[in-house]
Amino acid sequence: MVIYSRDAEADRAFFRDVLGYPHVDAGGGWLIFKLPPAEIAVHPTDGPERHELFLMCDDVNASVQELTAKGVTFIQPVTDQGWGLMSILQLPGGGEVGLYEPRHERAHEL
Repeated sequence: MVIYSRDAEADRAFFRDVLGYPHVDAGGGWLIFKLPPAEIAVHPTDGPERHELFLMCDDVNASVQELTAKGVTFIQPVTDQGWGLMSILQLPGGGEVGLYEPRHERAHEL
């Protein structure tokens, strides 16, 4: 996965310092992060094709509270989507990342 950012250094610092993801420096400050287990879903669309990044957590309300205390801005409150509870945070570079607590079986546990 690659995230394109208008402020890559700030977003790298966010994943390193705020989320605490382990990383390696591939050279010149290009950090490559170890991610938690991942899943992928494919949804139909009649509009333009796009991609979204969501980070899963066990308790979205607790995670929002913890990240807010670290200065993270959430641009959407926690909402119930049926399949899970979700919010959206803003990266320092301006991008958006979803945060959700699934209510469905987790594929990475297969």
